[in-house]
Amino acid sequence: MPQQLFNRTPFLSGDDVVEKKEEIRACFHATLNRTELLFETLHDDEAYFKKSIPLRHPLIFYLGHTSTFFINKLLIAGLVKERINPKMESMFAVGVDEMSWDDLGISNYDWPTIEEVRSYRKNMRNVVDQLLIETPLTLPINWDNPWWIVLMGIEHELIHLETSSVLIRQHAIKHVRPHPSWEPCRKSGKAPSNKLINVPPGKVNIGKSESDSVYGWDNEFGHHEAELLAFQASRYLVSNQEFLDFVKADGYSAENFWEEEGRAWQEHACAEYPTFWIKSGAEWKLRLMTEEVAMPWDWPVEVNCHEAKAFCNWKTMTTGQPIRLPTEDEWYRLYSVAGLSEVPRTMPAAGNIHLDHYASSCPVTEFKQGEFFDIVGNVWQWTETPIYPFEGFKVHPLYDDFTTPTFDGRHNLIKGGSWISCGDESLRSARYAFRRHFFQHAGFRYVAAQAPVIQQGSHYETDKLLTEYAEFHYGDTYFGVPNFPATLAKLAIAAMGERPARKALDLGCASGRSTFELAHHFDHVTGIDFSTRFIGQGVQLAETGILRYTLTDEGDLVSYKESTLTNLGLDSVKHKVDFYQGDACNLKPIYTGYDLILAANLIDRLYDPSKLLTTIHKRINKGGLLMISSPYTWLEEHTNKKAWVGGLKRDGENFSTLDGLKEILGSHFKLVQGPQEIPFIIRETRRKFQHTLSEITIWERID
Repeated sequence: MPQQLFNRTPFLSGDDVVEKKEEIRACFHATLNRTELLFETLHDDEAYFKKSIPLRHPLIFYLGHTSTFFINKLLIAGLVKERINPKMESMFAVGVDEMSWDDLGISNYDWPTIEEVRSYRKNMRNVVDQLLIETPLTLPINWDNPWWIVLMGIEHELIHLETSSVLIRQHAIKHVRPHPSWEPCRKSGKAPSNKLINVPPGKVNIGKSESDSVYGWDNEFGHHEAELLAFQASRYLVSNQEFLDFVKADGYSAENFWEEEGRAWQEHACAEYPTFWIKSGAEWKLRLMTEEVAMPWDWPVEVNCHEAKAFCNWKTMTTGQPIRLPTEDEWYRLYSVAGLSEVPRTMPAAGNIHLDHYASSCPVTEFKQGEFFDIVGNVWQWTETPIYPFEGFKVHPLYDDFTTPTFDGRHNLIKGGSWISCGDESLRSARYAFRRHFFQHAGFRYVAAQAPVIQQGSHYETDKLLTEYAEFHYGDTYFGVPNFPATLAKLAIAAMGERPARKALDLGCASGRSTFELAHHFDHVTGIDFSTRFIGQGVQLAETGILRYTLTDEGDLVSYKESTLTNLGLDSVKHKVDFYQGDACNLKPIYTGYDLILAANLIDRLYDPSKLLTTIHKRINKGGLLMISSPYTWLEEHTNKKAWVGGLKRDGENFSTLDGLKEILGSHFKLVQGPQEIPFIIRETRRKFQHTLSEITIWERID
């Protein structure tokens, strides 16, 4: 009799709407059924309410969490009109991602009974089932399609199917029991001798497009490519036998094998060997999900990232080779050279994945994939790469905190999937990341590579002032008002006419948009600002071509933005700009010989503007231009009133800033353009904006 395969993630397109609705409906019910079968491995009521590990909720939470997720998200999407149980939908809404292994905060919850949670799941199932029957479906399904939320709920349930199985594995053995639906592998033999296989150089090109054929989480969308040098990779996952050599070498007590964070975890946990190993006299056992078995030495070892990295450091020291974990890019290269493709829909996978074979790991020699084994399946594989957003990353508005909290440099990617990885988790494009002390069904393989590990930037600027300026310089336009720094650069370039365009200075450049824009016309442009925090944004764009930041929407709610030089048409000029910190009132002598100096919204923020204005002619070539823009917002917190250039009474009469500029600059400059008022908009929140007029004047040096 052919094997009944667990439902694959549905395709987003098709020709038959009725058939597609039934496919999604069947996947929904099969996923819920599988979760409920998993919880049947719990032996007693106490197993639901006693924590498996201190840093996570008890398992009753996860039984409720996935079901309330459906209702909470469908309510936001407007597909469900009323709640089933507001108390449960609040209590079960937010899970735990422990910041560190010693986050021992204890929260007391008045958990509902098991039967109450099961009853809720039944009610939720009926509500969603009726929704799937009645809600119209338009193909293909994309982010804006209400059916996307249904698929999101299914994939979310599959994630917790796996993470709950890990918590069950970490439970005291008395709280669990074997189950016929969760039969582990019973095969074991002699562990193979691992060896390194050559991997030729090549290119990886990854990231989902908006027209991808299957559901994906936000971090999978966008684009990334890299050229990889040749490297070597271990043929097999590291087996329990291979890892035993590290244990026997006192690897857990030797400080030089561990990185600082890993050593702190090891000392806190008092770890002497892998968590799922059990020492029984002279013998070793392995804890599976629901039982303890004699150690299968040819199965993959399962450890956290710290242990995997310590092993690699030990291997480096004992072999003299540059051993480390693979990067995410290198894993994709292995996927290609192994000739792999996605899990088939009508036959078992060519790896221990998607519950197609076992409810546990299996020998590392069972599933050959090209010259390697277990590039996908068996256990997840730790990588050197902290998760980061691809270029073009966007946050789904109905699940804005799925990935963004992990862009902190502390969550490393795991690749390849485990025996229980289903749906999106089983796909080549899957990107899941966990804290380095986290335990999953995860092991590792190692690589030998001379190429250094390149860590991609994942940081989103959150400082309010910096994010406002990032948006002001590189973000959207509002109320039809063109980008102000770009507008100034265009006016300056137009005013230059046929004048020489060798060097330009963007003085008070802030985040640097005008600096880049001026480089379209000038051979070289220098951006100077008093704030290193501001010029850091320009430097980051010049070096990486990308700037990420958050924007305040309201209160604590934010949206996530990404700007790239490529999208702004500025990538071709980044080699022509430099950024430096400097005081406009006390510039170094080297800053001279310019054909243009732009001083944008600067003079009314200087402590001594006359000191700049009376000497600036020395820094501009004869016939060169000085462009000044300012809203003339004189404030004593920035400029002592005695140093104001204008905006005051002199001899009883109004004396404007323009009057002051003419007086100070008149000896060396003539006014050739302006005054002209140019508007600009600064976004503070989603509904609050500053609208300002800046007066523009352009002066030509005449002496």
